[in-house]
Amino acid sequence: MRAPRSYLALEEFGRQRLSRHFEMRNFLTSEISNFYGRPNLPEAPDLALAAGRQLALMCLDPLVETFGPIDIRSGYRSPNLNHFGATEVTPQKCARNEANYAHHIWDVRDGEGRMGACVSVGIPWFAAQYNRGRDWRDLAWWLFDHIPFQEVYFFPKNAAFNLHWREGHMAHRMLSYAAPKGTLFKPGMTPDPDRASRYADFPSFRGITYPTIPGDD
Repeated sequence: MRAPRSYLALEEFGRQRLSRHFEMRNFLTSEISNFYGRPNLPEAPDLALAAGRQLALMCLDPLVETFGPIDIRSGYRSPNLNHFGATEVTPQKCARNEANYAHHIWDVRDGEGRMGACVSVGIPWFAAQYNRGRDWRDLAWWLFDHIPFQEVYFFPKNAAFNLHWREGHMAHRMLSYAAPKGTLFKPGMTPDPDRASRYADFPSFRGITYPTIPGDD
């Protein structure tokens, strides 16, 4: 697919299905793009779609099928838009491009040639409990045991988190700006042996039943 250079081409790109629950258009919204009138257009749409499909299939569909609808915040960012957000928006809202390749910039591989994708996610079912005092680490350890992410980074508002998938890379780093801030887990650390007790009341993994699609295996 060619990079969108018209409204109709962008419309076609946005309609590309990534998984059962998501189209590419679900990840194109950007407040920086909207406010400053700067387009969020991919330079390599096929790579963006390929990385987005893995993120949606491996990480996001299981969330929907466990917790119901989820909130999608910042998803795909074009290299041009991310650079603008990192250099010209005050306060800066984006990391430099090199740090976001195969991260929020889905259509550029990282320095080791791997594709990847990142999206900021909120889970309303958990956010309601977090806002009444529940610990974000309960959700973090659930993600650790159920979702093949490369990194998650939690934020104070509504226990939203960056969820990052990267090709062939399962570092399972968990960090947070929410209290207690810092690193919950990284390679070389020992996972909490009692972590399953923290999410014992969570819904069954992928326990929500959706109508069967005729023709699907």
